[in-house]
Amino acid sequence: MKNTALITGASSGIGYELAKIHASENGDLVLVARSENKLLALKEEILKINPVKVEIIVKDLSKDNAAQEVYDILKEKSIDVNYLVNNAGFGDYGFFHETNWEKEAQMIDLNMKALTHFTKLFVKDMINRGEGKILNVASTAAFQPGPLMAIYYATKHYVLAFSEAIANELKGTGVTVSTLCPGPTESGFVDAASLSESKLFQRMTLATSKEVAEYGYKKMLKGKTVAIHGVMNRIMANSSRFVPRNLITGIVRKMQERA
Repeated sequence: MKNTALITGASSGIGYELAKIHASENGDLVLVARSENKLLALKEEILKINPVKVEIIVKDLSKDNAAQEVYDILKEKSIDVNYLVNNAGFGDYGFFHETNWEKEAQMIDLNMKALTHFTKLFVKDMINRGEGKILNVASTAAFQPGPLMAIYYATKHYVLAFSEAIANELKGTGVTVSTLCPGPTESGFVDAASLSESKLFQRMTLATSKEVAEYGYKKMLKGKTVAIHGVMNRIMANSSRFVPRNLITGIVRKMQERA
Protein backbone atom coordinates (compact mmCIF):
# COMPACT_ATOMS: atom_id res chain seq x y z
CA MET A 1 0.00 0.00 0.00
CA LYS A 2 1.20 3.51 -0.79
CA ASN A 3 0.75 6.86 0.95
CA THR A 4 -1.52 5.10 3.44
CA ALA A 5 -3.83 6.91 5.84
CA LEU A 6 -5.30 5.15 8.85
CA ILE A 7 -8.57 6.85 9.82
CA THR A 8 -10.49 5.95 12.96
CA GLY A 9 -14.20 6.65 13.21
CA ALA A 10 -14.30 6.41 9.42
CA SER A 11 -17.88 5.18 9.06
CA SER A 12 -19.56 8.61 9.30
CA GLY A 13 -19.12 12.36 9.65
CA ILE A 14 -15.69 13.95 9.39
CA GLY A 15 -13.87 10.62 9.25
CA TYR A 16 -16.04 9.45 6.34
CA GLU A 17 -15.28 12.63 4.40
CA LEU A 18 -11.56 12.47 5.20
CA ALA A 19 -11.45 8.96 3.76
CA LYS A 20 -12.97 10.11 0.48
CA ILE A 21 -10.63 13.10 0.28
CA HIS A 22 -7.53 10.98 0.80
CA ALA A 23 -8.67 8.45 -1.78
CA SER A 24 -9.23 11.28 -4.26
CA GLU A 25 -5.55 12.12 -3.79
CA ASN A 26 -4.68 8.52 -4.80
CA GLY A 27 -3.83 7.53 -1.25
CA ASP A 28 -4.52 4.07 0.13
CA LEU A 29 -6.66 3.67 3.24
CA VAL A 30 -7.03 1.73 6.45
CA LEU A 31 -10.53 2.43 7.78
CA VAL A 32 -11.41 1.59 11.38
CA ALA A 33 -14.85 1.74 13.02
CA ARG A 34 -17.38 -0.45 14.83
CA SER A 35 -19.87 -0.85 11.97
CA GLU A 36 -18.78 -3.41 9.39
CA ASN A 37 -21.73 -2.62 7.11
CA LYS A 38 -20.91 1.09 7.01
CA LEU A 39 -17.21 0.41 6.39
CA LEU A 40 -18.00 -1.99 3.56
CA ALA A 41 -20.36 0.54 1.99
CA LEU A 42 -17.71 3.27 2.20
CA LYS A 43 -15.08 0.95 0.72
CA GLU A 44 -17.37 0.13 -2.19
CA GLU A 45 -18.13 3.82 -2.75
CA ILE A 46 -14.45 4.73 -2.79
CA LEU A 47 -13.39 1.89 -5.09
CA LYS A 48 -16.00 2.83 -7.69
CA ILE A 49 -14.20 6.14 -8.20
CA ASN A 50 -10.58 5.75 -7.11
CA PRO A 51 -7.98 3.08 -8.01
CA VAL A 52 -6.68 2.73 -4.47
CA LYS A 53 -6.39 0.00 -1.87
CA VAL A 54 -8.78 0.02 1.10
CA GLU A 55 -8.31 -2.13 4.18
CA ILE A 56 -11.15 -2.20 6.70
CA ILE A 57 -10.81 -3.18 10.35
CA VAL A 58 -13.92 -3.58 12.49
CA LYS A 59 -13.03 -2.63 16.04
CA ASP A 60 -14.53 -0.97 19.12
CA LEU A 61 -11.68 1.35 20.01
CA SER A 62 -13.01 2.04 23.51
CA LYS A 63 -11.98 -1.51 24.47
CA ASP A 64 -8.65 -2.28 26.13
CA ASN A 65 -5.78 -3.00 23.71
CA ALA A 66 -7.90 -2.20 20.63
CA ALA A 67 -5.21 0.14 19.27
CA GLN A 68 -2.55 -2.52 19.79
CA GLU A 69 -4.71 -5.07 17.97
CA VAL A 70 -5.10 -2.76 14.97
CA TYR A 71 -1.35 -2.07 14.96
CA ASP A 72 -0.55 -5.79 15.08
CA ILE A 73 -2.92 -6.54 12.18
CA LEU A 74 -1.17 -3.96 10.02
CA LYS A 75 2.27 -5.24 11.00
CA GLU A 76 1.27 -8.77 10.00
CA LYS A 77 0.17 -7.42 6.61
CA SER A 78 3.30 -5.25 6.22
CA ILE A 79 1.21 -2.09 5.90
CA ASP A 80 3.01 1.12 6.84
CA VAL A 81 0.91 4.09 7.94
CA ASN A 82 2.01 7.46 6.56
CA TYR A 83 -0.92 9.49 7.88
CA LEU A 84 -2.59 8.70 11.19
CA VAL A 85 -6.00 10.35 11.66
CA ASN A 86 -7.39 9.94 15.18
CA ASN A 87 -10.97 10.97 14.51
CA ALA A 88 -13.06 8.52 16.56
CA GLY A 89 -14.86 10.06 19.52
CA PHE A 90 -18.24 10.91 20.97
CA GLY A 91 -19.91 13.19 23.52
CA ASP A 92 -22.75 13.14 25.99
CA TYR A 93 -25.09 15.79 27.38
CA GLY A 94 -26.38 16.43 30.90
CA PHE A 95 -25.47 17.34 34.46
CA PHE A 96 -22.44 15.35 35.61
CA HIS A 97 -24.23 14.09 38.74
CA GLU A 98 -27.04 12.70 36.58
CA THR A 99 -25.21 11.19 33.61
CA ASN A 100 -24.22 7.56 33.13
CA TRP A 101 -20.74 6.61 34.34
CA GLU A 102 -20.34 3.60 32.06
CA LYS A 103 -20.94 5.78 29.00
CA GLU A 104 -18.56 8.43 30.32
CA ALA A 105 -15.84 5.86 31.02
CA GLN A 106 -16.22 4.65 27.44
CA MET A 107 -15.93 8.26 26.25
CA ILE A 108 -12.71 8.76 28.19
CA ASP A 109 -11.27 5.52 26.84
CA LEU A 110 -12.14 6.39 23.23
CA ASN A 111 -11.54 10.15 23.13
CA MET A 112 -8.26 10.08 25.06
CA LYS A 113 -6.82 6.63 25.72
CA ALA A 114 -7.29 5.13 22.26
CA LEU A 115 -6.06 8.31 20.55
CA THR A 116 -2.97 8.40 22.74
CA HIS A 117 -2.21 4.70 22.26
CA PHE A 118 -2.55 4.92 18.48
CA THR A 119 -0.20 7.88 18.47
CA LYS A 120 2.30 6.09 20.71
CA LEU A 121 2.35 3.03 18.46
CA PHE A 122 2.59 4.65 15.04
CA VAL A 123 4.75 7.69 15.79
CA LYS A 124 7.78 5.51 16.50
CA ASP A 125 7.58 3.96 13.03
CA MET A 126 7.15 7.40 11.48
CA ILE A 127 10.23 8.72 13.27
CA ASN A 128 12.26 5.73 12.10
CA ARG A 129 11.23 6.45 8.49
CA GLY A 130 11.83 10.17 8.90
CA GLU A 131 8.35 11.14 7.70
CA GLY A 132 4.71 11.03 8.74
CA LYS A 133 1.70 13.12 9.60
CA ILE A 134 -0.73 12.81 12.50
CA LEU A 135 -4.10 14.54 12.64
CA ASN A 136 -5.89 14.45 15.98
CA VAL A 137 -9.48 15.65 15.90
CA ALA A 138 -10.37 17.78 18.91
CA SER A 139 -13.00 20.56 18.97
CA THR A 140 -13.44 24.21 19.83
CA ALA A 141 -14.64 22.67 23.10
CA ALA A 142 -10.94 22.24 23.86
CA PHE A 143 -10.55 25.93 24.68
CA GLN A 144 -12.90 26.28 27.67
CA PRO A 145 -14.76 24.32 30.36
CA GLY A 146 -18.11 22.91 29.25
CA PRO A 147 -20.95 22.76 31.77
CA LEU A 148 -23.54 20.14 30.72
CA MET A 149 -20.84 18.36 28.71
CA ALA A 150 -18.09 18.47 31.32
CA ILE A 151 -16.26 15.27 30.44
CA TYR A 152 -16.47 15.75 26.67
CA TYR A 153 -14.96 19.24 26.87
CA ALA A 154 -12.25 17.95 29.19
CA THR A 155 -11.33 15.11 26.83
CA LYS A 156 -10.97 17.53 23.94
CA HIS A 157 -8.79 19.84 26.05
CA TYR A 158 -6.57 16.83 26.67
CA VAL A 159 -6.36 16.08 22.94
CA LEU A 160 -5.30 19.65 22.19
CA ALA A 161 -2.73 19.92 25.00
CA PHE A 162 -1.27 16.48 24.29
CA SER A 163 -1.03 17.12 20.55
CA GLU A 164 0.61 20.54 20.92
CA ALA A 165 3.18 19.10 23.30
CA ILE A 166 4.28 16.22 21.08
CA ALA A 167 4.20 18.45 17.99
CA ASN A 168 6.92 20.45 19.73
CA GLU A 169 8.84 17.31 20.70
CA LEU A 170 8.82 16.03 17.12
CA LYS A 171 10.31 19.11 15.49
CA GLY A 172 13.16 18.08 13.21
CA THR A 173 12.07 14.44 12.93
CA GLY A 174 10.06 14.78 9.71
CA VAL A 175 6.86 13.98 11.62
CA THR A 176 4.17 16.61 12.21
CA VAL A 177 1.17 16.60 14.53
CA SER A 178 -1.90 18.70 13.74
CA THR A 179 -4.99 19.22 15.86
CA LEU A 180 -8.26 19.90 14.05
CA CYS A 181 -10.70 21.93 16.14
CA PRO A 182 -14.11 22.18 14.45
CA GLY A 183 -17.03 24.05 15.91
CA PRO A 184 -20.63 22.78 15.69
CA THR A 185 -20.78 20.48 12.66
CA GLU A 186 -23.50 18.62 10.78
CA SER A 187 -22.79 15.01 11.66
CA GLY A 188 -24.08 12.07 13.65
CA PHE A 189 -22.35 13.55 16.69
CA VAL A 190 -25.25 15.93 17.39
CA ASP A 191 -27.83 13.18 17.73
CA ALA A 192 -25.47 10.79 19.51
CA ALA A 193 -24.73 13.43 22.14
CA SER A 194 -28.41 14.52 22.44
CA LEU A 195 -27.52 18.07 21.44
CA SER A 196 -30.19 18.85 18.86
CA GLU A 197 -32.22 20.92 21.34
CA SER A 198 -29.34 22.93 22.81
CA LYS A 199 -29.18 26.67 22.06
CA LEU A 200 -25.70 26.21 20.61
CA PHE A 201 -26.85 23.90 17.84
CA GLN A 202 -30.20 25.59 17.22
CA ARG A 203 -28.86 29.10 16.81
CA MET A 204 -25.60 28.55 14.94
CA THR A 205 -25.10 27.77 11.27
CA LEU A 206 -23.44 24.39 11.24
CA ALA A 207 -20.48 23.59 9.03
CA THR A 208 -20.76 20.42 6.98
CA SER A 209 -18.54 17.43 7.72
CA LYS A 210 -17.11 17.78 4.20
CA GLU A 211 -16.11 21.41 4.78
CA VAL A 212 -14.40 20.56 8.05
CA ALA A 213 -12.66 17.52 6.56
CA GLU A 214 -11.32 19.48 3.57
CA TYR A 215 -9.99 22.18 5.88
CA GLY A 216 -8.40 19.68 8.27
CA TYR A 217 -6.80 17.64 5.49
CA LYS A 218 -5.15 20.72 3.97
CA LYS A 219 -3.83 21.87 7.34
CA MET A 220 -2.49 18.38 8.09
CA LEU A 221 -0.56 18.37 4.81
CA LYS A 222 0.94 21.75 5.73
CA GLY A 223 1.85 20.54 9.23
CA LYS A 224 -0.27 23.21 10.94
CA THR A 225 -0.16 22.56 14.70
CA VAL A 226 -3.61 23.91 15.61
CA ALA A 227 -6.30 24.22 12.94
CA ILE A 228 -9.54 25.91 14.05
CA HIS A 229 -12.21 25.71 11.36
CA GLY A 230 -14.26 28.88 10.74
CA VAL A 231 -13.52 32.55 11.34
CA MET A 232 -15.99 32.94 14.21
CA ASN A 233 -14.74 29.76 15.84
CA ARG A 234 -11.18 31.11 15.71
CA ILE A 235 -12.27 34.41 17.22
CA MET A 236 -14.21 32.72 20.02
CA ALA A 237 -11.46 30.22 20.80
CA ASN A 238 -8.79 32.91 21.03
CA SER A 239 -10.98 35.36 22.96
CA SER A 240 -11.20 32.91 25.85
CA ARG A 241 -7.63 33.88 26.74
CA PHE A 242 -8.70 37.43 27.56
CA VAL A 243 -11.98 36.84 29.40
CA PRO A 244 -12.24 35.74 33.07
CA ARG A 245 -12.69 31.97 33.21
CA ASN A 246 -15.79 32.09 35.40
CA LEU A 247 -17.44 34.35 32.82
CA ILE A 248 -16.46 32.03 29.96
CA THR A 249 -17.84 29.06 31.87
CA GLY A 250 -21.13 30.88 32.44
CA ILE A 251 -21.42 31.78 28.76
CA VAL A 252 -20.82 28.18 27.70
CA ARG A 253 -23.46 27.03 30.19
CA LYS A 254 -26.02 29.39 28.66
CA MET A 255 -25.19 28.22 25.14
CA GLN A 256 -25.42 24.56 26.10
CA GLU A 257 -28.81 24.80 27.81
CA ARG A 258 -31.95 23.59 26.08
CA ALA A 259 -33.65 26.23 23.96
